[in-house]
Amino acid sequence: MTTQIRVLGPGCYRCQELYEHTTEAVAELGLDADVQKVVDLTEIARRGILATPALVVDDELVLTGQVPTTKQIEQLLSSLA
Repeated sequence: MTTQIRVLGPGCYRCQELYEHTTEAVAELGLDADVQKVVDLTEIARRGILATPALVVDDELVLTGQVPTTKQIEQLLSSLA
């Protein structure tokens, strides 16, 4: 089953950085994941996210308002598996 990973934010530098770290972590772990950026503010608000960037894995909010390193995201994703 493919894991759905969404990086939510308005497209700022921090959002792009989280997206890059996330795609690197997915590649390092060899996960079957679909990683997408969500920049639609209506969608972000619908999810109740107050601080960006945010990371959503399989519709579960796992991170908000910070940009962890690639290694930290690897640890986060492996703990969810």
